[in-house]
Amino acid sequence: MRRGCLLLALLLLFPSMLLPGSASAAPGISTSAEAAALIDVTSGRILLSTEGDKPMRIASLTKIMTAIVAIEHGTLTDKAKVGKNAFGKEGSSIYLKLGEEMVLKDLLFGMMLRSGNDAATTIAEHVGGSVEGFAYLMNEKARMIGMKNSSFKNPSGLDEEGHYSTANDMARLTAYALRNPVFREIVKTKVKKVPNPNESWDYTWVNKNKMLNLYEGSDGVKTGYTKLAKRCLVSSATRGGQQLAVVTLNDRDDWIDHSRLLDYGFQHFPLFGLIGKGEPVEGTDLVAGAGLRYAAEEKERGQFVRQPVLNDPLSAAYRLGDAGRLDFLLNGKVVGSVPLVAKDSPRLQWEDSPVFSAKENEYQGESQAGRWLYILEALTRVLFTGHAD
Repeated sequence: MRRGCLLLALLLLFPSMLLPGSASAAPGISTSAEAAALIDVTSGRILLSTEGDKPMRIASLTKIMTAIVAIEHGTLTDKAKVGKNAFGKEGSSIYLKLGEEMVLKDLLFGMMLRSGNDAATTIAEHVGGSVEGFAYLMNEKARMIGMKNSSFKNPSGLDEEGHYSTANDMARLTAYALRNPVFREIVKTKVKKVPNPNESWDYTWVNKNKMLNLYEGSDGVKTGYTKLAKRCLVSSATRGGQQLAVVTLNDRDDWIDHSRLLDYGFQHFPLFGLIGKGEPVEGTDLVAGAGLRYAAEEKERGQFVRQPVLNDPLSAAYRLGDAGRLDFLLNGKVVGSVPLVAKDSPRLQWEDSPVFSAKENEYQGESQAGRWLYILEALTRVLFTGHAD
């Protein structure tokens, strides 16, 4: 009797210790940062946020935006000329000469590895026509991605009134940029040599991001510092097929904090497969047109709800193979979606490109919608004109 009472007391006091299969929430974690965010790159889910929506100076983390805008709007093989605004630009520099010409992609390496402000200004003037024109492109990209608390005035991140972002916004931007193969290639490069037209030896740039050597699996992204912004850092790492990114603003212990936050994310929020491409969808004769994985705690894995949203069978979209979508909800909120297609749809042969529709992933939904619209337009042209152009 006494033993039974003791066992009952233990069960009441420490149920998670004695009941098999119980799942606990991820513990809290603190940093030395004034603001911080941790994001899963694949799903776009912000896993942790501390003062994440607080507008702050971001120093050279700005160059993440500069790089992705230049990659998307510029021609990487073009040569850009160093103008008077770029020559001798204050702060970090790759020491470009006035009138020197350099291939745009090489300038991107110089900007991202050595944080060259002269390279950033040269890139901006070449791609945007002027610093002001390029800043417009930066802010349009921020709007498209869903960066609601950010404003860009220059391509370098030098302190300027009205130039700011937040930890959460920079996490969203980083996840977006890391899906671009050129951006990924640049930010993970430890050492880069490029031709030097002024000397007999090549430029040699060593990446300032110490995380590339400090943390196993590290593959980016950017350091930043000004006297007003203090130490800023965005890092990324990949482990077991999952890529995470961390943002800290004004953090005196950033190298240590980033290692701890990455470990925390990989341990407590691994990617969880919600559905596989071609998997039948219950209650319909359709299948998933793409696979979807989402970073989730163990306790959340049984809480996802599937909700099909079907297009009208008489609609043009349905006739062209877009039967609708399958939404996934967690705690009543849509966190991701995949297209629904027929079992014999050619869509099943395409590369996976799931649609994300949670608020923090709105830009993914817009991007995917644009791709679908392009495909539908192309199919319509083929149907009615016999050619794609």
